[in-house]
Amino acid sequence: MDRQQEFVLRTVEERDIRFIRLWFTDVLGMLKSVAIAPAELESAFTEGIGFDGSAIEGLTRVYEADMVARPDPTTFQILPWRGDTHGTARMFCDILTPDGEPSMADSRNVLKRILEKASDQGFTFYTHPEVEFYLFEPPVPEKPLVPIDHGGYFDHVARTQGHDFRRGAITMLESMGISVEFSHHEAGPGQNEIDLRYADALTTADNLMTFRTVVKEVALEQGVFASFMPKPLADQPGSGMHTHLSLFEGDRNAFHEAGAKYELSKSARHFIAGLLHHAAEITAVTNQYVNSYKRLWGGAEAPSYICWGHNNRSALVRVPMYKPGKGNSSRIEYRALDTAANPYLAFALMLAAGLKGIEEEYELPDATEDDVWELTEPERRAMGIKPLPQSLDEAISIMERSELVAETLGEHVFAFVLRNKRQEWDGYQAQVTPFELKRLLQVL
Repeated sequence: MDRQQEFVLRTVEERDIRFIRLWFTDVLGMLKSVAIAPAELESAFTEGIGFDGSAIEGLTRVYEADMVARPDPTTFQILPWRGDTHGTARMFCDILTPDGEPSMADSRNVLKRILEKASDQGFTFYTHPEVEFYLFEPPVPEKPLVPIDHGGYFDHVARTQGHDFRRGAITMLESMGISVEFSHHEAGPGQNEIDLRYADALTTADNLMTFRTVVKEVALEQGVFASFMPKPLADQPGSGMHTHLSLFEGDRNAFHEAGAKYELSKSARHFIAGLLHHAAEITAVTNQYVNSYKRLWGGAEAPSYICWGHNNRSALVRVPMYKPGKGNSSRIEYRALDTAANPYLAFALMLAAGLKGIEEEYELPDATEDDVWELTEPERRAMGIKPLPQSLDEAISIMERSELVAETLGEHVFAFVLRNKRQEWDGYQAQVTPFELKRLLQVL
């Protein structure tokens, strides 16, 4: 037994932890949980906990049902909302086959595989997400959603639910060891943003799964409803998750080169080129729901076109302003990702696309300094600026031809995502929407 496992066992005894929740994520990014008693913890570390994988979205087929969840002791945290006595803790799990091999259907394993590939090339991948979400009054069936306030971008709405909510959520996150960098009111009514501090991509993905749970728990405590839906209000901005990315070689930021244009190294330029080249192929994962495309094509700073720019908020990839003397803060920002994505799969594909750009030395096109939304279609065409997929249907069609996505996700996850998303699109296509009824019923 290693030191980390011993630390967990000792902490469980000293803190009177009565329940240990083992967390893992299905292929769609939904959190799953099973609770075990402290007496079962030592065997869980050595043997794992068996469960029926066929009942979990995308994990396995019925005739291969048996799976094993083995907790990662480095992710141990006490859940603060479960009380101080007879407490509850959680650990994320790796999903294994019965013979102890990593499951090819485990989202966390998909990310770990591409991180190992990056490590073999000398790189560590860091991410920093800006997470947007809406707070509503508790929804009433058949009634419009009611935001908890009418604030706007950076508004200081003192002594309101949103202000108290962010403070409560941040306090809870930091009590679990998840550092928060910024928080503020976003542009939409009831819309908020909380930015997590830089961490390696696997830690960030685990933190995001915890983040979504914490936000929901605090919302329940405060009598409001939190939603990570990409576009819950038709006439208001969608919720994105702009994510800052960087590669490090040891202690050195591989994206920084003093004196280069925008201080970007050759590796950074190739990485951006890889993201742009493969952006359309990965969109069915970074923006995995029908509703995601209402955000991408609904304006309000959502990226719709494949281009990059220096400090250009209309571009898909933005290079933030460089701060002299702070080379290790050099980074790029990918702006398509939304808050409903599976973070393990999304980070895996963004890294795979960037590494492909470095390996193949993709040439980076010229930066776009214009407001891309204000350009005409002929102007965009002349500049070589292509659109992102305009629907889930289009995104699926592009993804199913992608060797990069198939290789990164693995055959099982790739096939499941395509099948599940095609079912979602078919179900959406079969709906008769309120828009159609309002527009056509009386006149036809």
